Formats: sequence, C-alpha cells, structure tokens
Amino acid sequence: MAKTLFKNLIILVITLAAILRLWKLDVVPVSLFGDELDVGYHAYSVLKTGRDYSGNFLPLHFQSLAEWRTPLYLYSAVPTVAMFGISPWGVRLPAAMFGILGVWLLYLLVKLMTGNEKLATLASFLLTISPWHIQYSRAGFEVTQMLALYLAGLYFFFRGLKTGKYLVFSAICLAFTPWVYSTAKLFLPLTLVTLFLIWRKDLFKVSKKYLLWACAAFAVVVLPITYSTIFGGGAARFNYISVFSDPTMVPEIGFARLRDAKMRTPEAQIGIQPTVLDRAFHNKITWPFSFVFRNYLEPYSAKFLFIEGDLNPRHSPSGMGQMYKFEFFFLLLGVASLIYSKLDKKVKIFLCVWTLSASLPAALTRDGGHHATRLFFLLPPLIFLTSLGIYQAHEWLNKRWQKLFLVSLGGVILLSFVFYQHLFWVHYPWDSERWWHAGYEDAIKTAVSESGKYDRVIISMAGEPAYIFFLGWSQFDPKVFHQNYQYREDGKWLPVETIPNFGQISKLDKYYFGSPGVDLYSLANVLPDRTLYLATAKEVNVNLILEPERLPGDLKLVKSSPFPSGEPAYYLLTKVDKQGL
Repeated sequence: MAKTLFKNLIILVITLAAILRLWKLDVVPVSLFGDELDVGYHAYSVLKTGRDYSGNFLPLHFQSLAEWRTPLYLYSAVPTVAMFGISPWGVRLPAAMFGILGVWLLYLLVKLMTGNEKLATLASFLLTISPWHIQYSRAGFEVTQMLALYLAGLYFFFRGLKTGKYLVFSAICLAFTPWVYSTAKLFLPLTLVTLFLIWRKDLFKVSKKYLLWACAAFAVVVLPITYSTIFGGGAARFNYISVFSDPTMVPEIGFARLRDAKMRTPEAQIGIQPTVLDRAFHNKITWPFSFVFRNYLEPYSAKFLFIEGDLNPRHSPSGMGQMYKFEFFFLLLGVASLIYSKLDKKVKIFLCVWTLSASLPAALTRDGGHHATRLFFLLPPLIFLTSLGIYQAHEWLNKRWQKLFLVSLGGVILLSFVFYQHLFWVHYPWDSERWWHAGYEDAIKTAVSESGKYDRVIISMAGEPAYIFFLGWSQFDPKVFHQNYQYREDGKWLPVETIPNFGQISKLDKYYFGSPGVDLYSLANVLPDRTLYLATAKEVNVNLILEPERLPGDLKLVKSSPFPSGEPAYYLLTKVDKQGL
C-alpha cells in the first residue's frame, strides 16, 4: 500500500514539474535573449552545415561572437531546433526536459543515499516548485543539463559501490558535466577527490575490471574537453570573468595605497611611492583573495537565498530570493538534523563537503557570489537539507500534532507558491522585458519581410550588438555567413562598406550594421534613399506609439515593435521619397 502511494506521489510530482517547466514556455520569459539566440543559431548552423556559425567543424568549444562556449547543450538543441526552428521551443526545450529529469534523479539519489522514500519524495517536490530551478528550466541555460548529469553520475556511483558495472555509467555522466558548463570544470575534480577519499575502501572492493572500465570511459569522455579547455579557446571565458583578471584590480590597489599615504601625509599626491607596508596590505594577492572570500560566503547569506536573490532579472524574478522564505527555518533545522541524524557518516561528510564546496567555482569569478547560474550546484544540497528539516520536524511531533503540522505547512507552501506564480506570470514579464530583449523578434522579422522593397536595410548598433539578433531571428543561411565571417580581435568580423553619414559599417548581403549617431529629427538628412532603418527606441527618444504626430514629415514609420508593456522597443523607419511615398 505504502509503496503504491509513494509511486503515485512521485508520478504526481514529476507531472507537476513538467507542467511548471513546459506550460507556455514560449510566453514567459517573454523573448529569447542574446545568449539563447546564440545557442539557437549555433544549433541551426550545425544542423545545416555540420559546423558552428564561426565555421568550425563539430567543435569541442563553440566559437561565438563574444566568447567560446561549452558544446553539449548546443548539440542537444540541434534536434529541437530542427523541429521548432530558432524559437523559444527550439532553444529552451532541452533545458526544460533536463529540468524535469533532474527532479526524478534527485528523488532516486536521495532515496539511494538515505533509504528514506518519504524524504526522497519531499526533496523532489521542493525541487519541483523551486523558483531557482524553474527559472533555469524555462530558458536556454545549460545548467539544468549539467545538474541532471551530475545527479545521474552520483546515483550510478552509489549503485556502483554495490554493483560495479554501474561505475561505468557514473564515470560517463560525471565526465560529461564539463562539456555542459564551465563551472563543472572546477567542481568535478573536487567531487571526484571527495568521493574517492570517503569511499576508497568500498571502491577497492569493486572488481578491478569494472574500475578499469570506469576509468577508461571517464578518460575517453573528459580528455577531449580538457585538452580543448587548456590548449583551445575553452579557457578564454574563465580568463575574462576571473577575479584575477579584473581590469579594476590595478587602479583599486593604487587607490588603496594612495589612501593609506594620505592617512599618513594629507598632502600626498598621486604618484607618491608606496611604502613596504602599503605594498604588503594592498597587492595582487590580498585584493583578489578578499573578493574570493566574500564571493564564497555570499551565496550562503539570507540576503541571497531568501530576500533578494540574483539581481539579474534573467536569473531571478525581483521581489524574492532564490528560495522561499518558509524554507529558511527548515534549512537551519536540516543542518542541525544532519549532524545528529542516523544517516551514514560517509553520506553526512559528503553532503557537508558538497554544500561547502559548491560555491568555490563561482567565488573565483567577478560577481560570482550572487550569480545563480554559476552557483547551481549549490541547489540540490540546500533542497536536501530543507527536506531533512521538514521531515525531522514532522517526526519529532506526536501523531496528534503531525496532522496539524502537515496542514499548516501545506498552507504556507501553497501561499508561498501562489505568490511566486503571481510574481512570475503577472509582474515578471514586464519587469524583465528589456533583459530578455523583447521586441527584437518582431522588428527583425518585419525588416526581413520588407527588405525586398529597399536597396539596403541598416540595423542600429546603438543598443546591444545586433549581429546575433539578426542571424537568429532571420535564420540567416549559415553557409552564406561562413563565407563572409572572419574572426578578428577588434570585432570587425564581417566585410565593411562605407555608407555616407554612417562611415564604415559591417555588411552581410543587403543588411548593414551601424548607427548615424543623430536624433530623430536629423535622421532623414543622413539616411540614404531606399533604405530601411531599424532604430532603437532609445536613440529615437520619442514615443511614436503614443505620439505618432511627432514623427517628422520627411520620415515614414514602417512599423513600431513594442515591449510587452506597450512601451516602444524598436522602430522601422525610412525616408519619404520625392513623391511623398
């Protein structure tokens, strides 16, 4: 009876997880932002040519316009882009599916580690309704895939301690995590060392045949991505975001030394030589270390977890933390319960190490202390500890109070969840519309459909660099792009042509990328004849949706592309010809 009950419960939990991650996936978030379009166009290029859009054949790291990207999620998007095109469904569906899979895998892992089906079901339910997990399951982020592989790897590892053949599957799943997201390149070695140190005696009892197979499988999978990271472009991204390469470090150190000098000698000026003590306290070792330490501690703060969360609207809705406020008490209770519980000592140690080391990779990066994407490995142990706190609170009560506890807790969870859903579906689309680059899809697709009426289409570069928005939303032929694209450090990847009043601007077929740097009332004076110009609302600086009469007589408004809130996002403008058309 109990077995059937829990089987039905986990089916309901996974069904709920699927609904929360798939329902209106193309509606909220409101649009594909630049990185998602980058995923989509890479996948589209692989589908059509076998190469990334930079022309590299089946690469180990995809060469984007701004960075090098880990490959597995992009390859995972190829089938969905083949089915749905470069669209929210095409780009986001893999993240949603791996998010759903992660819920099931957490259930299996907790059940295997603790032998407690109630606790496993509760943990999977909390992950199902987790705002942190839902957010990343509904956008083209790689981390749900990374986490699913990691959870699968741990599950097969613990099964492999009893049945050695599963260690091969564990090795493969874990070795693939660095293929998904760069955080795993630092976190995976920590995990492997921890697993070996804690369970080395158990591992040595496993048949050598299975151990050799597991090591061989791990090496085959992990060595190519390791080589590409070290000797290819894979390390470029970390070098860019690392605290050790922060361009503000040198001036900040200089300012700190000058401040010390002024404390001693108020008339000290810039250029004064620092003393030995100044150098000892302010240097390229102490400065980044202080940032790493702060970044390490910040993810465990109540401010990040329960109050503000990640302030980037793409990573978290404003108005709440990464977790529900009701989870705060149970998380603390779960930590205490873990210490005094009857769980296997090895499992306790592993969970502690997992929790305390999950923020280390993010701590090495700028703003890593509140970067929910880079901190995604922290989510499962927090969910487990919260679940353990709820479970123990229930078990400590006598039967008379257990029902009241469950009813009260159910009401609190329901209210918290309803509040979050209201925030997500009602407020979030408008609050985050600019961060998701809403309006670009309509503007680009309209420009492409209208392009036959004009000699050229110029797409403004006054806001975000427009290349990937054009390539993605137009589904521009990758073969043609390969013929025109050439990687350059200065960012001039495309052929250039001189357009009067625009200067030398990039060109792709009849599409040009540049801005004249003038206001609305001077635009007709610099815009060439028979040219369609896609302008940002910021450079127009007039709301032509509410005040169409303010459009100059020498310009024609072809179309306005608004944000979901109704505010203008982009305009398609052309110069009125001599016949007034």
